[in-house]
Amino acid sequence: MIPGIERVAPGGEAVFEAAEFARRQDLVRGDLAARDIDILMVTGPENIFWLTGQQTPGYYTFQALLLPAEGEPVFVVRALEALNLIANSHLRQIEPYADDADPVRFVVETIRARGWGEKRIAIDERAWFLPIAVYKALLAALGEVGDGSRLVETRRAVKSPAEIAKIETAAGYAQAGIAAGLDAVRAGASENDVVGAMMGAVIVAGSEYLGMEPLVASGPRSGVPHGTWRRRRLAPGDPIILEMAGCHDRYHATLWRSAWLGQPPDLARRMMDCCLEALDAALAALRPGATCAQVHGACQAVVDRHGFTENFRKRSGYSIGTSFAPDWGEGNVLSLYRGVDVPVETGMVFHVPPALRDYGVFTVGVSETAVVTETGNRPLSTLDRDLRIV
Repeated sequence: MIPGIERVAPGGEAVFEAAEFARRQDLVRGDLAARDIDILMVTGPENIFWLTGQQTPGYYTFQALLLPAEGEPVFVVRALEALNLIANSHLRQIEPYADDADPVRFVVETIRARGWGEKRIAIDERAWFLPIAVYKALLAALGEVGDGSRLVETRRAVKSPAEIAKIETAAGYAQAGIAAGLDAVRAGASENDVVGAMMGAVIVAGSEYLGMEPLVASGPRSGVPHGTWRRRRLAPGDPIILEMAGCHDRYHATLWRSAWLGQPPDLARRMMDCCLEALDAALAALRPGATCAQVHGACQAVVDRHGFTENFRKRSGYSIGTSFAPDWGEGNVLSLYRGVDVPVETGMVFHVPPALRDYGVFTVGVSETAVVTETGNRPLSTLDRDLRIV
């Protein structure tokens, strides 16, 4: 008996109805049969959420969804998270373990107690939170285990209308945060002041906790990729980059804008113009029938033509949707990059952030989160894209 279970409404905080999660589970079950798998063990928080609705900051402890090709799924979870699971999902088969239990031994005993010991089991081996020691222990206890990687990710790539609606809402949050951050940019303000304005606005707009912190850096610090705020005060002549997500029911949308205190140097202006053109080119190519590599190629061609190839050594974008820390994107689902010959489909959603860096000096960039439609795509922001001159 789980203490307090009578006080928590099953599925009371679930982000979708039970039928939607059942539909998703059935999709993956069909893929299990095609790959000759009886039981899929899912440990990644994004995949677990997509299949069940379970969401918690406590995914740093072991959790495993056992999805059989036939029959109801079983969820093995830390006992402290059991009420959370009941509230956020429609699952009925819950196996909670105590803090002094060995989670690997517990999940193996659960498998055997249900007569699944001789079944063909696969694990999503590329999950974020499957430590090597845990994986080795599972192999030692279960014997031969198949690789269930990308079974769920492949299904997550195309969003349903209900998922897109949540991403659209998240995009509104992100825009509110970026707009507030741009308004806070002024000489004498600190990077922390800017981020404080951004975070306050995104939360007041409705956002939940984000899959990743905002990326905000000014002056020479902006020229180092993935730098973020560290109390630096803005001075005349400084660049500043602002990138952040909004989150609604664990669905994310992200936005990047750039600003300059005073008139930017010629190189920065030319780089920003290139970013704007590259974004336009990528969005023009982002349509059903194109491949992810072709979308990246359209962006890269603009960068190359302007002579900034060495300043752009990265993918052009990535899938976005369901995320938990440490990332707000779904790069493990799809990337817009060379060699990714996966066709773009209606219902996919991508964050496209062309950025150019004079490394160690400044960065400029711009982005949109865009939903792929039947005829092209629909960006989710209405915020001016050009460099904000303050």
